[in-house]
Amino acid sequence: MQRKVDIIGGGLAGCDAAWQLAQRGIDVRLHEMKPHKKTPAHNSDQLAELVCSNSLRSDRISNAVGLLKEEMRRMGSLVIEAADATQVPAGGALAVDRELFSGYVTDKISGNGKIELIEGEVTDLGAFTPDGTVIVASGPLTSDALAQSIQAVTGEEYLHFFDAAAPIISAESVDMGQAFWASRYDRGSDYLNCPMDEQQYKVFYDALVGAQCAVLKEFDMDGAQVFEGCMPVETMAQRGYETLLFGPLKPKGLTDPQDGKRPFAVVQLRKEDAAGSMFNLVGFQTHLKFPEQKRVFSLIPALRNAEFLRYGVMHRNTYLQSPKLLDTRYRLKKRPNIRFCGQITGVEGYVESAASGLMCGVYTAAELMEEDIDVLDRYTALGALGEHVAASVSKDFQPMNINFGIIEPLGQRVRGKEQKNTMIAERALEKINTYAEKHGIN
Repeated sequence: MQRKVDIIGGGLAGCDAAWQLAQRGIDVRLHEMKPHKKTPAHNSDQLAELVCSNSLRSDRISNAVGLLKEEMRRMGSLVIEAADATQVPAGGALAVDRELFSGYVTDKISGNGKIELIEGEVTDLGAFTPDGTVIVASGPLTSDALAQSIQAVTGEEYLHFFDAAAPIISAESVDMGQAFWASRYDRGSDYLNCPMDEQQYKVFYDALVGAQCAVLKEFDMDGAQVFEGCMPVETMAQRGYETLLFGPLKPKGLTDPQDGKRPFAVVQLRKEDAAGSMFNLVGFQTHLKFPEQKRVFSLIPALRNAEFLRYGVMHRNTYLQSPKLLDTRYRLKKRPNIRFCGQITGVEGYVESAASGLMCGVYTAAELMEEDIDVLDRYTALGALGEHVAASVSKDFQPMNINFGIIEPLGQRVRGKEQKNTMIAERALEKINTYAEKHGIN
């Protein structure tokens, strides 16, 4: 039995898959097209680059993504290990220093003797032997050439939508006299809040809905869809005057210490690095033209002199119609030697992408070592993601973040949403502990 695996893509999913395989003694060739070629959304030469945000979202197990991260910790995820080692304050969320995070993963992968890092673009799945084991983790920004090869292998049309990344500004350029530190509901003070009164919000809103968007020359915009979780702020604003007030600018749970009142609107900033020298505008994914971003976002009082270190950008996200193509072990049904993991499968988000890579690595290693291994089921967040990818019955399959709606319910009435979710999480973690012990995972 062959004991070598080719993995295409050095993002979160590809790196966690490679790590799981290497930990089990499987030789890996990890193919990454950077630094020779980059997508419009990538800047760094390192592996596991975070594009949209530096946050891996909530770390509470009563939140579905918090549960997923805890399951991954117990399953030995490299991505979660890196995040824990490079985190920056973010209230109840797990946010990281992007550069330190990518550097941590890159060092671990490069220093592992079972993993050979091969730089250069893979354009043809046919280049691998018909019986070779291949994991495609090329991500939502899969190059055109590889995308055409994937389409030829799958025999299916697959869809795409567009994601948008938020701007990053210099911390020293924020007017601290117009801002205050706090997390919602007194859960710490990890966010820098930029309040607006009603008149200031109206000026900002009018400018935002009238601003010019960038022309996305790199991509075909015909029929483009935008994932709700990465909706550009200007698109949300166009849905109505109050939309942002119930979204990224919601003031709920915050009190301005200057007057002891709740602001009319609040823009939150999150630390982008451990030193706190940069801030990310939370929920401000955008594809406005760069001069428009500076003009409009500088209307926020605390950001009137903001120095933009990186403007927001919009990029393509490609994914398969996975329920037609993949099984619960992430294998291509008609060619089981080829697996897919990451956002190309229809999981959405950093954590979900890495989670699918982790399980893809676990399943692939067991198969190559001719070991029986159970498929995680819907009683766990990891298993629920796998079932969403392989067994969704939706006629219009769409990318999805982890949520308690796809995890097996308790089967009993529980008063209070948080208590119910906590009980589901505790049940899931018991199953993960049993699974890890049974299959020698740590």
